[in-house]
Amino acid sequence: NREFFIRKAIGWALRSYAWTDPVEVARYVRENESRLSGLSRREALKNVLAAMR
Repeated sequence: NREFFIRKAIGWALRSYAWTDPVEVARYVRENESRLSGLSRREALKNVLAAMR
């Protein structure tokens, strides 16, 4: 399904950016929680804690 891969790619982009600015990614996900799919949120937050260490 095409939408699956679009949602996954959004999460991947945010996850990648989390290595640069994990606080901003966490803020973005929190402020846009209702607009992001669960898959995008999960993928986006995978590196946030690791990047903050």
